[in-house]
Amino acid sequence: MDKPLQVFTLAVTGASGSVLAFEMLRALAADERVGRVHLIISPGALRVLAEETGKNGRKSLIEKMLGPATPGRNQTKITQHAHEDIGAPIASGSYPCDAMIVLPCSMGTLAGIAHGMAGNLVERAADVCLKEKRRLVLCVRETPLNLIHIRNMAAAAEAGATIFPVIPAFYNQPKTTEDMARNLVHRVLQHVGLPQPNAFIWGATSQP
Repeated sequence: MDKPLQVFTLAVTGASGSVLAFEMLRALAADERVGRVHLIISPGALRVLAEETGKNGRKSLIEKMLGPATPGRNQTKITQHAHEDIGAPIASGSYPCDAMIVLPCSMGTLAGIAHGMAGNLVERAADVCLKEKRRLVLCVRETPLNLIHIRNMAAAAEAGATIFPVIPAFYNQPKTTEDMARNLVHRVLQHVGLPQPNAFIWGATSQP
């Protein structure tokens, strides 16, 4: 019997790293093991997206993030939710969801999740993942870190989240920022049980 298609939530919040969110959404859209992607874009993320990419507003945002249509990239599996919509399916523990990824995760979002604020859909969906013992990956993006940031990361980790800092790797000899973003996305997806066929593997005798 075939395994059921997986359901993921991707939240993009107001920290630098739009290229990371773009690569993650493209990877999830192209993965045949993923049946549904719930996408949340915070108001802060919209501002950052506009600053870093020139892509403005919520209209046709999924198309803007995915780029030109290519074979194997299923846009119909993506559902975008309003940041304020705490009545969305992913706000309830009764709705099945295999994992949630917050990429990039701002320090404000981290604080809200770590302290159970649940004041918007990102925080509520993350809170559901914690209470239901589901995978929650917070790709935090800030430097330097103050003590409040560090304590909030500890609190979130103690509650069951994985803290996955946005730190570029260089052992794969990246040539572009997209290469660095893709490597991080592959690492995150491997962590949530979706290893990617083109991921760089240290020590492998041959690479794709």
